[in-house]
Amino acid sequence: MAAFVESSAAAAPGGLFTGRAWAATVAVAIVLLVVVPVLHLAVPEGSALHLSAYWVTLIGKFMCYAVLALAMDLIWGYTGILSLGQGLFFALGGYAFGMYLMRQIGHDGVYQSDLPDFMVFLDWKKFPWYWSFTDHFPWAAFWVVAAPGLLAFVFGFFAFRSRIKGVYFSIITQALTYAAMLAFFRNDMGFGGNNGFTDFKRVLGFPVTAPGTRTALYELSGLYLLGALLLCRGIVASKLGRVLTAIRDGESRLLFLGYRTLWFKLFVWTLAAMMSGIAGALYVPQVGIINPSEMSPANSIEIAIWCAVGGRGTLIGPILGAFAVNGAKSWFTVAFPQFWLYFLGLLFIVVTLLLPRGIIGLLARAKAPARAAASEEPAAALAKVDR
Repeated sequence: MAAFVESSAAAAPGGLFTGRAWAATVAVAIVLLVVVPVLHLAVPEGSALHLSAYWVTLIGKFMCYAVLALAMDLIWGYTGILSLGQGLFFALGGYAFGMYLMRQIGHDGVYQSDLPDFMVFLDWKKFPWYWSFTDHFPWAAFWVVAAPGLLAFVFGFFAFRSRIKGVYFSIITQALTYAAMLAFFRNDMGFGGNNGFTDFKRVLGFPVTAPGTRTALYELSGLYLLGALLLCRGIVASKLGRVLTAIRDGESRLLFLGYRTLWFKLFVWTLAAMMSGIAGALYVPQVGIINPSEMSPANSIEIAIWCAVGGRGTLIGPILGAFAVNGAKSWFTVAFPQFWLYFLGLLFIVVTLLLPRGIIGLLARAKAPARAAASEEPAAALAKVDR
């Protein structure tokens, strides 16, 4: 039993386990968390070194996406559960915090009412019951975690108990996401319909668009990404992580050995949903909008592509994939907007056929000859000495 679990863990690339990887992670963290804010706040706007609000917002958004990719790697790369509904949990966290942001607008809206503008436009007279206490930050923060966590727990319990897995699980998660998107598009749901939530003014009393607030949200996103990475690293390096990879490689054998895999899968599935919800809550005030399009099944498929491009089962790979793919998307949608979807499809095909381990695998392959040469040099020297 122990041998099977250990061999499954060894088969998964560790990523972020070497000293060089740790050093690179610290260096990138310093650049993102220290250098970028300094270039934005301390360097004058006229300077060539000044980093504009556009770039701070863009990088902050990418860091929220990176947490999504990290959550996907935890459930897909290490546990073998391919979810095509991760965007739903991201959006639920965003909507939960968006309700708080809408309440903070107060009388600064177009209609100068206590109700959000979309409710006044629809001739609503009062808030629905589920908007109660959403003007309190602790309550909103609770639902940022609880809404995606409860949905994931209930859905996952019945799905995993029924032994639904593989492509069937992917299909039902996609169907769940699509159903939620259609529901949130309805005006009578009380979530803004097609337009969603936007025109935010304040968060915790601070103007959302102020440079200091924007930088604080950026810093929180970076610290959250770093914390999520360390948490996932701790999980995959523990006995729990070895069990998760064993579930991925041979769940039936674990069941035969007496493991109740339902609870292991349910734990990691719910944890990934809550991680995604917090990422969504940090994403909304930085971008300034949340609408049902965030629940689109296409968005959840993109999350899986980020993970595959970076290299699933490596932790650091999906983060690289999220930055790389979204960076390409930002450029393509400006320079060649009509070609972006073609490029994304081609990218996924190339990675699937030629780079199954993604960017991390490509880097490892590039280092292999150098390592081989380095290991041959001492052997050659010893051979000369023997002669």
